[in-house]
Amino acid sequence: MEKLRILLAEDHRILREGLKRLIAEQPNMEVVGEAENGVDAWQKAKELEPDIVLMDITMPRLNGAEATLKIRELCPDVKVIALTGHRASAYLNEVLKAGASGYVLKQAAIDELINAILTVAKGGTYIDSASRESLVHSPLDHRVYKGEPQGKPLSQREVQVLLLVANGYTNKEIAHELSISVKTVETHKANSMQKLDLKSRAEVVDYARFRGWT
Repeated sequence: MEKLRILLAEDHRILREGLKRLIAEQPNMEVVGEAENGVDAWQKAKELEPDIVLMDITMPRLNGAEATLKIRELCPDVKVIALTGHRASAYLNEVLKAGASGYVLKQAAIDELINAILTVAKGGTYIDSASRESLVHSPLDHRVYKGEPQGKPLSQREVQVLLLVANGYTNKEIAHELSISVKTVETHKANSMQKLDLKSRAEVVDYARFRGWT
């Protein structure tokens, strides 16, 4: 099996070296390049065409979100995972809107980072548990989507349920995550989809992308 080719974009050399050693220990992954600023990141992504870029958010010259946007424009097959110390949902929304497929805190365990890489490599989206909780409990965004009724805004709980549905959670998993019953999950999901005139999970995912949730 071919190894996943990974580009490390991190301006702190010590952190970059640590990541390089951790990834080198994985039998199915290899580091093919390193970048210490945002411009270097997109240029090396274009040159090396890695499978995945691990992208620090706060870097000189171009920040992580700007570099991610550039990479997604120039190399649409290259996936980006934001690796950051910032838990705030504003950072998460910014990099997801720029085209990142994952978001992992630097404080996360190595197993979570490896899981994120494997998930994204298979075409999925990965948000680490701590950041996902921050997003779920973040303030509502009241932009209008398609025919969203102006007089029937989504409740915070409906937003939470839709977010988790869009990220692949089952009703049972959502119930556990939010400490509510499966029946309550089904009610919130049905009510929110009715308000937004969404007919399927695919349309829920599309709505979540519009909001910058996935």
